[in-house]
Amino acid sequence: MSESTTLQVGQTVPDFTLTTYEPTTKGFGAFSLADAKKNGKWTMLFFYPADYTFV
Repeated sequence: MSESTTLQVGQTVPDFTLTTYEPTTKGFGAFSLADAKKNGKWTMLFFYPADYTFV
């Protein structure tokens, strides 16, 4: 079950994990925001329509 939360600029994003595709290994991996923060990595969240269709 998923939870929907509305965020505004300046608010902290809650931790999440998602499945990723790793082109170098041609397999699937995982991304965890908590792990990225712990390792001091910057993360940019980018949202777009699935087919880049502008409404």
